[in-house]
Parts: sequence; structure tokens; C-alpha cells
Amino acid sequence: MPSTSTSAQENLLRPVHKQRSFASFRAIGALILREMSTTNGRTAHGYLWAVAEPVGGIILLTMIFSIGFRSPPIGTNFAIFYATGLVPFMAYMSISGKVAMSIQYSKALLAYPAVTFMDALLARVIFNSVTQILVAYLIFTGVYLTQETRTDPQITGIALSMLMAFTTAVGIGVINCFLFAAFAWWQFVWSILTRPLFLISGLFFIFDNVPQPFQDYLWFNPLIHVVGQMRKSFYPSYVGDYVSPIYVFGLGLTLIALGLALLIRYHRDLLHS
Repeated sequence: MPSTSTSAQENLLRPVHKQRSFASFRAIGALILREMSTTNGRTAHGYLWAVAEPVGGIILLTMIFSIGFRSPPIGTNFAIFYATGLVPFMAYMSISGKVAMSIQYSKALLAYPAVTFMDALLARVIFNSVTQILVAYLIFTGVYLTQETRTDPQITGIALSMLMAFTTAVGIGVINCFLFAAFAWWQFVWSILTRPLFLISGLFFIFDNVPQPFQDYLWFNPLIHVVGQMRKSFYPSYVGDYVSPIYVFGLGLTLIALGLALLIRYHRDLLHS
């Protein structure tokens, strides 16, 4: 009789264990749906606005600067030159900012055992990465079909540039996810420190034209490599031999590892702070 009772208990426990093995996937899916509904409204076309808003902003900025800068440093069309810098730059800014706020955004849900801080991070990374890929596709396709760009887009190079931007963004976002929650003042300091990025990330110029010694300092900005890789993917004549994917991926992965280590160690303290 005891063996029969033990066997019956095991049979009852097995289905529960199988269900829990997919709990993280369900939690991530639920968080992505929550992100879509709360960020972009509870309408059927809410997600379209998440894509249309950055697309519209990039198009507007491209049109404005195209009027003032008719002769780009490389190529003949300023719109595509500017877009090749702005698209990966905006992808970095969006993803890094959203990932950095993951714990604060989902703090109430993280009190439940079924939801972990990793679920919150992954949900934001997946949702915003897919959004930025759609934005990049719409922008580049739109410019390429409506204007004479005289470029030769290489899909593998474009994908590499976006992956470099995503890796850097996630690295910065994860480390800031800890710092924002641990030190309230760091969010304001970071906002001030990153404001010059728009001017020093190669959106309006190419790295090759920067004089020394500033060129040596600017090389350590990972976004210079991201933008340079994107420009190499559109302009066959642009060498861009300064671009180092190894440096960008190494920096991004190191920041991800450091940020995750800090979050694993202190995330419970941050939730109760």
C-alpha cells in the first residue's frame, strides 16, 4: 500500500513539473503583451504606432537635415547617408533606455515567484529589438525606393551593424538596470553624460575625417563602429577599416555579464528598496 501511494503522488507531481518548465516562456510572452498594450494603447493598431512613431521621427529629421546638408561626406544623397547613421543610433538609444528601466517598469510583477528579473529583461529586449528591425526595414526601403541613392546595400553587413547596436544597447541597458535601481541619482547623471552622443557618433560625419588626437579618443565610442559598419554596408567604396566588431561585441558582452552578476546578487534587495 505505501508503494502504491508513493507512485500515485509521483504521477500527480509530474504534470505540475512539466507545466512549470515552460513558466519562464509564458511569463516572457505575457510581459511582451503587457509591453505592447501599456506602451502603445489598448487598440488593435497600437503596435503599429510603436513602429510608426520612430519611423516618422527619423523621416522628419532626415528631411530637415537633407535641406541644410546637400553634399554628404560620402555618396551623393544626404538622406541615405544620414539614415545609415540615425537608424542604428536610434535603435541603440531605444533598446538601452527600455532595458535599463526593466526592473522599475515591472517591479510590481516581480513580487510574484513566477516572474523573474530575467523575464522582464528578455521581454523588453525581444519586443524592442523586433520593433527596431521593422523600423530599419521601413526606413531603408522607403529611402531606397523613393530616392536615387547610388548605394549597394549588403544585407549581411546591415545585419552585423544592427547586431552590434543591439549588443551594445543590451550591455549598457543591463548595467544601468542595476545602477538606476541602486542609485537614484545615476539616472540623471547618465542622461547628462549621453547627450553629446548625438554629435560624436558619426551621424553627420565620417570617422576618417576627424583629426588627431580626437580620432584616437573617438575610436572608443562603440557607436562609431556601429555606424561605420552600416555605412560600409551601403557604400562599396567606403573602406572603414577602423571598424572593429570584436571590440563592440567584447564591450557589450562584458557589460551584460557584469550587469547580470550584479542583478543576480542584489536584485532582491533592489525590489525591497
